[in-house]
Amino acid sequence: MLCRLRERMLLMSDNATTSPTPLTDTRRRLLSRRIQILVAATITYNVIEAAVALTEGARVSSTALVGFGLDSVIEVSSAAAVAWQFSASDPQRRERTALRIIAVSFFALAAYVSVDAVGSLVGTSNAEHSRIGIGLAAVSLAVMPGLSWLQRRAGRELGSRSAVADSKQTLLCTYLSAVLLVGLVLNSVLGWSWADPIAALVIAAVAVREGRAAWRGDACCAVPAPRSATTSTGSGCDCCD
Repeated sequence: MLCRLRERMLLMSDNATTSPTPLTDTRRRLLSRRIQILVAATITYNVIEAAVALTEGARVSSTALVGFGLDSVIEVSSAAAVAWQFSASDPQRRERTALRIIAVSFFALAAYVSVDAVGSLVGTSNAEHSRIGIGLAAVSLAVMPGLSWLQRRAGRELGSRSAVADSKQTLLCTYLSAVLLVGLVLNSVLGWSWADPIAALVIAAVAVREGRAAWRGDACCAVPAPRSATTSTGSGCDCCD
């Protein structure tokens, strides 16, 4: 998520870095437009995902579903934070504030989900079965990898390290979807009510990690380096490989 925020900043300010293989202006514009459409599609899906997860999570008292929905809200809000930052004449002045906003959001998510999950584990509440939640997690597992792959492919052809890094961060939703799906299925099929809060705690742990990175201002591949024909990525950062 942090890389998503920082790389979107780069994508908005300088989307295309020098590519190893020269591209025509027409092809470059086509790829840039394709990346913008894919990012917009990802954000749109996250909005729908958040609405369904939060509504269903509240209905069945599923901490994991609520946490999953809140994470989707943060993904959308990160895009809004980037838009706010770049609306200023000097975007760098707002960068630290934007990152702190995202960090606090992650910490709040982790605190809420953790308290609710612990309450479920000690028996104060149990999640009900949720076919809608299982379906949502399954659809996310099917959709997100495709969006990530398409954007990564376009980004690599364009030579945009920021687009490639952003595409890899889309996979975070895939991982959380897998955790959510396992927890909901175990609860529904085997009656393991503790599986839901355990899945929620995993989501909370991811939120804490991302929040700490945002607060420190860490980012993968934050400053794209010039690429040459003999360099595959132009960076030693794994997230851009």
